[in-house]
Amino acid sequence: MEQSDDGPPNRELYALLHLSPDATDEEIRRAYRQWAQVYHPDKYQSPEMKEVATQNFQRIREAYEILSDEHKRQIYDIYGMEGLTSGLELGPKLSKADEIKEEIERLLRRKKEEKVTAHLRPSGTIVANLSLPEFLEGESIVKGMGMSSQLQSQLSKRNVLAIGGNMAVNGNVGGGGATAVLKHQVSPFSSIEFIGAVGLQALIEVRSSRQLSAHSTATMGLAMSLRDGSINLTNAWTRQLSETSNGNIQLLLGAEPSIAVGWQKKDAKVSASGEVKFGTSSFGASGQYTRRFSSKSHGRIAGKVGSHALEIEIGGGRKISEFSTVRMLYSVGIQGIFWKFELHRDGQKLIVPILLSAHFDPIFATGAFAIPTSLYFLLKNYVAKPYYLKQEQKEAQENTERTAAQVKEARAAAERAQRLLENVANRKRKKQLEAGGLVITKALYGNSKVLNRDRMREANNEVASQVLDVTLPLNFLVNDSGELKLHEGVKKSGIMGFCDPCPGEPKSLHVEYTYGSNSYEVDVDDYEALRLPNESHRI
Repeated sequence: MEQSDDGPPNRELYALLHLSPDATDEEIRRAYRQWAQVYHPDKYQSPEMKEVATQNFQRIREAYEILSDEHKRQIYDIYGMEGLTSGLELGPKLSKADEIKEEIERLLRRKKEEKVTAHLRPSGTIVANLSLPEFLEGESIVKGMGMSSQLQSQLSKRNVLAIGGNMAVNGNVGGGGATAVLKHQVSPFSSIEFIGAVGLQALIEVRSSRQLSAHSTATMGLAMSLRDGSINLTNAWTRQLSETSNGNIQLLLGAEPSIAVGWQKKDAKVSASGEVKFGTSSFGASGQYTRRFSSKSHGRIAGKVGSHALEIEIGGGRKISEFSTVRMLYSVGIQGIFWKFELHRDGQKLIVPILLSAHFDPIFATGAFAIPTSLYFLLKNYVAKPYYLKQEQKEAQENTERTAAQVKEARAAAERAQRLLENVANRKRKKQLEAGGLVITKALYGNSKVLNRDRMREANNEVASQVLDVTLPLNFLVNDSGELKLHEGVKKSGIMGFCDPCPGEPKSLHVEYTYGSNSYEVDVDDYEALRLPNESHRI
């Protein structure tokens, strides 16, 4: 798919024609005619300029041929250029967008099924409970251990089998169990699961789920214990409250009836959840909040309160590789004071809770939190951060060297495209100057970090190599009414006269402009919309 590492699909064809992804057929035709007038080879006499115009005219025509064809545009919007070049073909009988999308999904599923008949997804957790007080008394530091694992296999298009097991040892007492789950997709809207478990929780269960509407799902389960023959009936309803949040209600009828109400929210920066549960013999409430400070680090706070729990947990984690994350948490509750270390790698988890004290002492609890926290920030700022910064600089340098030829060619193509825009852009600029309208005085596109340093006037070779001057093409895009609009969700490197000067790096656009007698300045991310002039940009 035509996709960047950290954003939505590039949608370069929309950028090339300076269109919104929601553009109508008429807007596409009008944009093509405007650009064709600029880049038509017959407008140029010089052989060199004619060659440059021919190359760019071919790009414009290809973009128009794809976006003006309903079927091709649908494929491009969903899967990018890869979908168009992967051999996908849609018959003329398909006319509705939903039909086209369904056909594409079917074809891609068939391709995947031809490559892999069964896909295995293993997951597992190891918990090692350590006790510092017992260790200081001369006993073993290991208080107990637990282990669980699961292997999931796609048996067919509609059937999934999951087999798992678990065991736990605490002192001289231990136990284990095994579980098997067979899930059958009855239809696109409903599924049924058959569950069997032996060991500590020996039971058989049947669970059915159905999507009631576009935003709500219901699940019903019937379980029978193989130990005492008791039967439990569960009903759960989930409702999507917004694009990033949903709520749920769960009702359990059986030996210990209960009702639980929960809420979850998850977006790019925040993950939060909460639940309140009432039963005949117990009650409880829990909640957690996780905040992502960057693509690699996050902080977390969680708490539990109820008839059998009173605990607060605080900490954070950091991504150390593409698949691995480490987390350190501090917990205080009725069970004692704990440090907890976690290592997450893909579907595997290693959790090590360390009991520091079985009794609550305010001074000890404060020290147990403050000392490691202070040590962490010292190590982070004076050891880890310099090390990772050095590694990032090394990787950035290697990436620059690896993509040097590609960037050089892209820069040359952008410069040639700008030469064809120059006469019209200068005329527009002169007209806007005379009318006191919108004039772009400086526009730079490229590496976000480098742009920040550039504005602090630390210009050097690094700045020049990772930033492109796009003042001229932006002046060209100013319309006769003295306005400039860049569309949301469209990667700016695809705009005519632009290019990607630093592949793999986060990019932004810095624009300085005048309108009337006032000066303005603005920075926008690579996929962010931009409208000029705007009073909020005034210096």
